[in-house]
Amino acid sequence: MDRLYEFVGNHPLLWTAFFVIVVALIAVEAWRRLRGPQPVTPGEAVRLINSGDARIVDVRAASDFKKGHILNAIHVPHNGLDTRAKEISKDKDANIICYCAMGNTSTAACAKLKSMGYHNAVSLKGGITAWQSAGLPITRK
Repeated sequence: MDRLYEFVGNHPLLWTAFFVIVVALIAVEAWRRLRGPQPVTPGEAVRLINSGDARIVDVRAASDFKKGHILNAIHVPHNGLDTRAKEISKDKDANIICYCAMGNTSTAACAKLKSMGYHNAVSLKGGITAWQSAGLPITRK
């Protein structure tokens, strides 16, 4: 232990740098936890869908949903989330991927779902536009 005190005494700049780095790492991790999950890319969404572990929720208007949507998506418009959230899942720990046209409305929908207790709601980054740009299929059925 005496050698540690000697090292700190002889190298205060190194010890200060180490302390600053540790504090910065803790702050970054705390910030990430406070912000919650980040939007998922279409590729990450496909992985979650294929694992059978995610529910897909289209929060666009009914007319947009009829024009085309992700296969097996549940249509719950953003303004209907308050009353229809149980249609998505009764399990509050289920993985939920919300999407809209570009990703803005779905981010708000995820925030609303999280306030209702759905902890694993994430938004599809770029919405259905990014989905189609990635060459992934949509359906009209």
